[in-house]
Amino acid sequence: MFILHDGPPYANGSLHIGHALNKILKDIINRYKVLHGYKVNYIPGWDCHGLPIELKALKELRGVDKSSLTPLQIRDVAKKSALEALEIQRKEFISWGIMGDWKNPYRTLDKEYEVRQLQVFHNMMKKGYIYRQDKPVYWSPSSRTALAEAELEYRDDHQSNSVYVKLPVINSKGLKDNLYILIWTTTPWTLPANQAVAINPNIEYSIVCPNNDILTIQNNYIIATKRLDALQKILGTELNVKFTFKGQQLIGTTYIHPISEKQCKIIDASHITEESGTGLVHTAPGHGMEDYEACKKFDIPTFCPVDEFGIFTSEVGESTFEGKLVLTDGTLAVIEYLKKRNSLIKEENFKHKYPYDWRTKKPIILRATPQWFANVEAIKQRAIEFLEDVKMVPKSARYRLEQFTLSRSEWCISRQRSWGVPIPVFYESETDVPLLTDSSVEHIIEIFKKHGSDGWWKLDDQELLASEYKNNGKTYRKGNDTMDVWFDSGVSWTFILEQTKKKDFKAIADLYLEGSDQHRGWFQSSLLTSVVINDKAPYSTLITHGFVMDEQGQKMSKSLGNVINPSTVIKGGKNEPAYGVDVLRLWVASSEYVNDINIGKNIMSQVGENIRKYRNTARFMLGNLNNFKYNQLVEYEELDLIDKYMLHETYNFGKNIKIFYDEYAFNKVVQALNNLSNVLLSAFYFDIVKDRLYADHITSQNFKYIYYIIITNSSVSCRRNL
Repeated sequence: MFILHDGPPYANGSLHIGHALNKILKDIINRYKVLHGYKVNYIPGWDCHGLPIELKALKELRGVDKSSLTPLQIRDVAKKSALEALEIQRKEFISWGIMGDWKNPYRTLDKEYEVRQLQVFHNMMKKGYIYRQDKPVYWSPSSRTALAEAELEYRDDHQSNSVYVKLPVINSKGLKDNLYILIWTTTPWTLPANQAVAINPNIEYSIVCPNNDILTIQNNYIIATKRLDALQKILGTELNVKFTFKGQQLIGTTYIHPISEKQCKIIDASHITEESGTGLVHTAPGHGMEDYEACKKFDIPTFCPVDEFGIFTSEVGESTFEGKLVLTDGTLAVIEYLKKRNSLIKEENFKHKYPYDWRTKKPIILRATPQWFANVEAIKQRAIEFLEDVKMVPKSARYRLEQFTLSRSEWCISRQRSWGVPIPVFYESETDVPLLTDSSVEHIIEIFKKHGSDGWWKLDDQELLASEYKNNGKTYRKGNDTMDVWFDSGVSWTFILEQTKKKDFKAIADLYLEGSDQHRGWFQSSLLTSVVINDKAPYSTLITHGFVMDEQGQKMSKSLGNVINPSTVIKGGKNEPAYGVDVLRLWVASSEYVNDINIGKNIMSQVGENIRKYRNTARFMLGNLNNFKYNQLVEYEELDLIDKYMLHETYNFGKNIKIFYDEYAFNKVVQALNNLSNVLLSAFYFDIVKDRLYADHITSQNFKYIYYIIITNSSVSCRRNL
């Protein structure tokens, strides 16, 4: 038995050339295993929930007030959209010659799948890995939901309004009069949420005085000593050092908040460095993960005056900010306020790396909201240990997956959308305390077995509540959050476990094969959930392929006009020839897929030429097998030297490509086949023996020698190659 577990593509939109690379690689492996006597269990899957499907479905509703739709109505149109896209994709996969159980795929929207997903969640909850916390998370104002790290794209060309701001010190501990803290931030909109300034107690700081009016000559400023030269250039003034001291001396010093004018403290935080800024860091625990952790140690409360749309709320405390988008006019309003208060020292555009929502392509923010998390910190070391027994292709993939896993401490699994599997939690109406117990979740699982996840919205709260909570003197409301789609697909290994109950299947996949982006996606989510539940990795081998680029090695994009679709490769298009599916498949097999690979007209023309040569050789061989009968084969000892040489080369070919297949080096298989078919057979052997073919009778011994070579080569090539 051989199990290649299919990473589920998203049931949304058309298939792209990356899908072709992925599915054809899987098909090559599956067919090779079949030819070598394995029973192959390849069941395709689809990832069917999530925001892109929901948004697409809503977009297609014409003349409907979308804000008036109930969650069930949204789910109905989203499900319809997902199933329509799935069917289109299924037919196209089949047209590529992909072998699989296409009539019985696994789908994350199926009732049975959702029940298994909820059972995994329940198991993780019982083991203490699930918790709720009000803390900063990646938040997409454009999608109005929390995001996981895996749902971010980082752009290197993001432009921010960076500012240098002075904050007056109140209790200077005798350091100096007219003393100010100098801070730098690329997110001025977070200044209203400032709760502290963080310094490193082990860094050396200086009190400096400028020699011109840019910073006001009478004032003294605190900066990290190592930032002196850089700040003199940035601020355009010489800074005279009065004296230096360790950061520890600043701990507990108070300053005036730049907006609210309340008194705040300077706190110590070991993550502060001297690499950028001033060495003193504006700290807003409602808008930064490190800020949150630093303030948590000192019981400093989280403050987040920003709503789900990324707009300042009335809590911001300044009327000129309220109602403005924080990333645009809200930022400008804060800067203008600082100017009027004479707190702004310098403003400049700053280009830097910044996270974007991978679906909407819009910038995200960090925003404190109550969310549900899985505790990755408690899992990841065991996960890394289990990876030691997993074979990686290429070997470098191990380091990449390990580093992505080690860099995470938690996984935000809650989303604020309708189209997904609900988190089965209730909240006390008066206290907002969550109700998430064995019995409450077990009751929901039983409901899911009958109604699927729609039952969460179809049934009222009393029907969803376990009996022991119905008359306990408290009232409850059900939650509205759904699970992260990476949690959906991350428990797809449960499908394999389910099959073990029905058939003679192994409880672990022999192989997962996906693109390199899945090191922080499906590979990782599958690993984490499997380690918690099964105490092992869900795969024994992990293969990673690169991305498909255009002929010049550029990333494909509609704006560049360099997108190549698999349907165009196969059927042709405007000014594009139709190469057929065999050329598409050979392009995949010829590629060194562990790296990014290129595709374009010249490349496909060359692959098409190789196909033509194969066919010519095959046609020649078949044409010369006219009237052949197996009982006409001769013994090896009767062959001429040239015939024996060809058998020797054929033997080496068969031996080598078995090694290449077992190493998943399909491009080397193609190279070996090119050499055998186009060089050794066509250009060498058939050229030498053509006199036999054209001059000798078909019943002669010389003809029988050629039969022997053709039959042997055909057998080895067809049984070893796909």
